[in-house]
Amino acid sequence: MNKPQPLPVDVRLMNGTASLLYALLAVLVLSALLGWLARLPVFSIRAVMVDGEVLHHNAVTLRANVMPQLSGNFFTIDLQRTREVFESMPWVRLAVVKREFPDHLRVVLSEHQPVALWGDESGNAMVNRQGQVFEAEADDQEVQGLPRLKGPEGTSMQVLRMLGFLAPMLGKMDHRIDQLELTPRGSWRVLTHSGAQIELGRGTQEEIGQRLQMFWRTLSQVAARYERTPSSLEAADLRHIDGYALRLKGVRTLETPVRP
Repeated sequence: MNKPQPLPVDVRLMNGTASLLYALLAVLVLSALLGWLARLPVFSIRAVMVDGEVLHHNAVTLRANVMPQLSGNFFTIDLQRTREVFESMPWVRLAVVKREFPDHLRVVLSEHQPVALWGDESGNAMVNRQGQVFEAEADDQEVQGLPRLKGPEGTSMQVLRMLGFLAPMLGKMDHRIDQLELTPRGSWRVLTHSGAQIELGRGTQEEIGQRLQMFWRTLSQVAARYERTPSSLEAADLRHIDGYALRLKGVRTLETPVRP
């Protein structure tokens, strides 16, 4: 019996090339078919389901502001771009966007929770719990009692942390912080609810805290000399090395040495 002869190299090359072309053609046809199916109107986005914290938004505002900025259908819509559109809306801090077959988007929103005002009184910027600055319109009831923080750009978290450190300390001294400022030169300044301004100077939280506690330990004694109480405090400058400058209501500025 004669053994079958191997095909010539050129024939085998032609057969391999033909098989490859058939495979590529099948992939192209399948891709075109899938693309055509994906663009059918049946897969258009017909509803956006919103979950999470939506105190400042409802379905009407979402449709009016978000939907016109979206493009594509269930398969072709850009989820990253969609998330960015939602997060560009006032009060929205974070948006998680998912598809729900065949024609829905589900969005889980997290809103900013303001803990302080930020910057000049003329603006509407606030700071959230994460130390992020955001801008949004808020009614007086939402921001009533919030302290105002100030500082160079990019320092909101640093100022918020200092607020968390100083607020309990000054609270024990019967003073509430109305405004805390980090100056461009790195110095801290506090304005209390009673209108007293305290220059705290530079330093770490621990250094600022020690300076403030030493000041408070001697304030009662100094105020008593002039028949005043600590509530008479009008201004204090703690940036001096060996003491502090003090102004009490009805009394001229005093230079007081620090005595441990």
